Amino acid sequence: MFYLSQLLGAPVVDQHDRRVGKIIDIFTLVSQVGQATPAYPTVLLVEIEDEQRRRVPVDAIEHVEGTWRLRYSPERYALQPETPHQEEASLVHEVFDKQIIDLVHKKAVRVNDVSIGDDWQILGIDKSSLGLIRRLAPAWLQGALTRTPSQTLIPWSEIELLHSQRISDLEAAGIQPVPAAPEHHTLSGHLSELHPADIAAIIHQLTAEQGARVIERLNDKLAADTMEEVDTERQTIILEDLPAEKAASILGEMGPDEVADLLKQLPEERAQMLLHQMKPEDSEDIQELLEYEENTAGGMMTTDFIVLNQTHTVQEALDALRQNIRDHDVRIAYIYCVEDETLDESHPLGAVSLWDLLIAQPTQMLQELMQADLITVKPEDDAQYVCGMLAKYNLLAVPVINAEGNIEGVVTVDDALDTLLPAERHRRPQRMY
Repeated sequence: MFYLSQLLGAPVVDQHDRRVGKIIDIFTLVSQVGQATPAYPTVLLVEIEDEQRRRVPVDAIEHVEGTWRLRYSPERYALQPETPHQEEASLVHEVFDKQIIDLVHKKAVRVNDVSIGDDWQILGIDKSSLGLIRRLAPAWLQGALTRTPSQTLIPWSEIELLHSQRISDLEAAGIQPVPAAPEHHTLSGHLSELHPADIAAIIHQLTAEQGARVIERLNDKLAADTMEEVDTERQTIILEDLPAEKAASILGEMGPDEVADLLKQLPEERAQMLLHQMKPEDSEDIQELLEYEENTAGGMMTTDFIVLNQTHTVQEALDALRQNIRDHDVRIAYIYCVEDETLDESHPLGAVSLWDLLIAQPTQMLQELMQADLITVKPEDDAQYVCGMLAKYNLLAVPVINAEGNIEGVVTVDDALDTLLPAERHRRPQRMY
């Protein structure tokens, strides 16, 4: 086993043991990062004495008594193009002494060295202080440090490179990267399988720009769930940094009340741009919520609720619930009963809890189950009053009714609780209802 720090600058000789250059980089495939299959370098980058950089396959060089010997004349190996292959990752510019994501411990770490097996398999990254000492130690001590394996080696299959860092580091090194193919914008399966709260915790350890690139590479649903776990200040910075189309797609997967709260924190021009990028049916609901003051029932409510005719059966109501969850991810505690659900403005006659639906007979009508003495609040009611009503009547949600008696939205208990907590304690957990 040896380390990248030992390879960099190592002399390279020809078949006659004449020094011809030194190793300056190792390339591997981007697609092998974070994958369970063993990863191997594609080529060694060797700087020849005339400052030419040549691509030497790993099987075309052998280690002999502390030096690396080419099997053929240097001219036999291809020159490194000015623009690197987009499918390759540079261990020097993209990994060594850089931040990566440790998928095992679900956090961002700095790479102090890279461990490579005798068969050239890339074993993992060393984040320990020993890895740092190894880089600074004199040559005579290198052998002893190499024989002391790091106890903090993170397997190569359990890391994720930071795409934004990758591009900026290449540019800083004077290398103009080729725009990556679409599949190279995606994250490895490992990171995309983490819980949104774990991804959010990683994002909080990165710069806002790095966090935005991580969010950008997630699918819209996972990105939305992750954004809801990120603190508000970081959310707004990320939204400003994301491409408008991607930001709008993510917002379309979030609850309208969450989106409205976020857009209020953005500059007006950016907020309007994102609204125009969103689907009309989504942006209309959000525009309505933006009209209300933040600490009022109107400012706290969501427009994600379900109204059904009171003459529907329990079975029909359960079918409607399932359809809403599948199509819109609307998870509610109550169904609100009306005379005509096809009207845009609905005067609620009562409410049926999800629990009552589950124990009722499938053929029962909603009007037989609904609580007609509906507890409601007005859009202008302040947050403390709304919280008091939820607590007093032990409700999981309370409908917001306008002056005409129509339902405009509902305030859920989790959003109400958010107003009672200090700002630093605010959380945005995935809704359970």
